[in-house]
Amino acid sequence: MTDAGGRGGRQGRSPLTLAILTAMGVALIAAFVSLGVWQLQRRAWKLDLIATVEARLHAPPVAAPPTVSQADAYRRVTIAGRFRNDRETFVQAVTERGPGFWVLTPLVGPDFTILVNRGFVPSDKRQDHSRPDAPVRVIGLIRVSEPGGAFLRSNDPVTDRWYSRDVAAIAKAKRLGSVAPYFIDADATPNPGGYPVGGLTVVAFRNSHLSYALTWFALAILTVVGIVILWRRGRT
Repeated sequence: MTDAGGRGGRQGRSPLTLAILTAMGVALIAAFVSLGVWQLQRRAWKLDLIATVEARLHAPPVAAPPTVSQADAYRRVTIAGRFRNDRETFVQAVTERGPGFWVLTPLVGPDFTILVNRGFVPSDKRQDHSRPDAPVRVIGLIRVSEPGGAFLRSNDPVTDRWYSRDVAAIAKAKRLGSVAPYFIDADATPNPGGYPVGGLTVVAFRNSHLSYALTWFALAILTVVGIVILWRRGRT
């Protein structure tokens, strides 16, 4: 009786039900395969981006431009000028040296003003670091602006609390006028007294696209297996 009941339950699936379930399975397979292919395309794009950035990091510096696009990130540039040390900004940071601040100082160049992230200072060096008055030449990396703030912490220009390097907001709060829409991360050239410490830019790109692609393809295969089992049971 148990076997008959079991067979009866399986025989209870009508051809229409099988057709609907199969159509749903085929749609899932198509979706999973599409997502897997998309992840492979993303992986190819990410590998190309990593290679491009690596080449930029080791290329000779070029003159800093007045404006950039997202595609110029991490390009090595150089610019000469004078720091406006009275308008420096401290942005909270956590680095390999521990917690502290990035020191962002406006650099007045021959053609435009740009914010320079001179480097990291621990909290006890916030007011005790070098502030050169003489003309300087900075070499560093182009970094795009970081508007808004950090995760769950918004920049507060009124109280001068900064959690991200938001170029437009800092320029407005410090009354800098027109500035370049990006900032420069200074390289590791030592500053007098040792602070700020430059050259701490972390250049890392997460690349898990291959594992994601394999996951989607595995789900597609499992769905194929499920359809096969469905039809075999539906015929018994």
